[in-house]
Amino acid sequence: MSVAGSHDQGSTLNVLKSFDEAKMQGFHWRTVFTAGMGFFTDAYDLFIIGTVTAILTPIWGLTTGNIAILNSTSLAAAALGALFFGRLMDRFGRKAMYGVEMTMLTFGAILCAFAPSFGWLVAFRVLVGFGVGGDYPTSSVLMSEYSNRTNRGLLVTMVFAMQGLGLLIGPLVAAALLSTSMPHEIVWRVMLGLGAIPAASVIYLRRKMAETPRYLAVVKGDMAKAGAVVSSLTNTAVERAKVTTQKVVRQTWNKRNLIRLIGTAGSWFLLDIAFYGNGVSSQLILKALLPGAALVTTTLVAAAIFLIAAIPGYLVAAKYMDKLGRKAIQLVGFVIMALAYGALFLAPGIAKLPILFLIIYGVSYFFIEFGPNTTTFIVPAEVFPTNLRGSGHGMSAAAGKVGAFLGAFFLPVILAASGLPFTMGLLAGVALLGVLLTALILPEMRGHSLDETEEFAPATT
Repeated sequence: MSVAGSHDQGSTLNVLKSFDEAKMQGFHWRTVFTAGMGFFTDAYDLFIIGTVTAILTPIWGLTTGNIAILNSTSLAAAALGALFFGRLMDRFGRKAMYGVEMTMLTFGAILCAFAPSFGWLVAFRVLVGFGVGGDYPTSSVLMSEYSNRTNRGLLVTMVFAMQGLGLLIGPLVAAALLSTSMPHEIVWRVMLGLGAIPAASVIYLRRKMAETPRYLAVVKGDMAKAGAVVSSLTNTAVERAKVTTQKVVRQTWNKRNLIRLIGTAGSWFLLDIAFYGNGVSSQLILKALLPGAALVTTTLVAAAIFLIAAIPGYLVAAKYMDKLGRKAIQLVGFVIMALAYGALFLAPGIAKLPILFLIIYGVSYFFIEFGPNTTTFIVPAEVFPTNLRGSGHGMSAAAGKVGAFLGAFFLPVILAASGLPFTMGLLAGVALLGVLLTALILPEMRGHSLDETEEFAPATT
């Protein structure tokens, strides 16, 4: 470990404490919107592909293998994007990377809409996925470092909750387009191209945001600039304390940080196997449940599940994240997921009762959102020191996207080969592993300052 900067603990904590203890203000909500629109786009882009593949299957004669590749390509690219952007934002700053990933998403969506063949569509989805992956560490870490201490869980959750709107809008857009007389050869292109609009809408806002005071103070050692940003955002004067010098230590991947990484990355990996495999393959699951239904019908059923189960899950998570804590919510979510999937495995006859199946399926969705889908996004932005926070979140998100890739790639194959009950039993086992990892490793950051992740050298006089 090395000593970072020429500033002292007192002056660092004085500037950052005023930011930590600031009341909720307009800049908090502007940041939520600016960061959240990225997750709206991420969700739309990643989940609309399930409907697109259903449309393209008869048009391009896609095989099961083609569908698996198309569904999972962006997720594999997202893992690389998360690693790349997470590392760079620790080295060059949060602001340097913010907006770059949205530019990639914008151009990727437009290129996908004009893809002339299956191979080109896969290639363009790689670009989309890289941008999606980059948005995970940049938005989460930036929002976490812009938040105050008591509302950090709420604010970061609200950013992630924009994913819920993307989950809802995607199926509704698909259903609306499928209900028109527009040829399917055009419909899928419009679906993919629309993803460029929300991404492009926030590029300017992101590029104009100031660097986070925490990065300026702790990593760059620029106390004057950090204080100026805090004063500008909170409209209060911030004085630098004159105390005994005590240097902030630039941490490495020591035992504590590595154990935390195992907890954050492992939990996200397990969650995304179930969540993305389940979500991206929702059309296949609903088709297996309702074999005679039209594509527009199963699309609307998927939208109804998101509206009734997923959206309330996000909202309840936001309300209670700073009251119940991240660890408790993640544990409850994994437990209910295991019970819901386990019920569908142990009582396969439920699959023949559409209403009962959809109720259980919806309950699992609620507790995915009021549970590990939200907390796995929040925790990595809190438990690592500032100089490793982007990398830690990036590696955790990358692990999640590897899990998402495995779920999206193999779940359709497993579903076709072994049936719905066996598939749900497999997901129940994954959720149980999530329970164990959460209980044994993850720390709780509810109500704690991010300062507690830092280390300081002995004081000098």
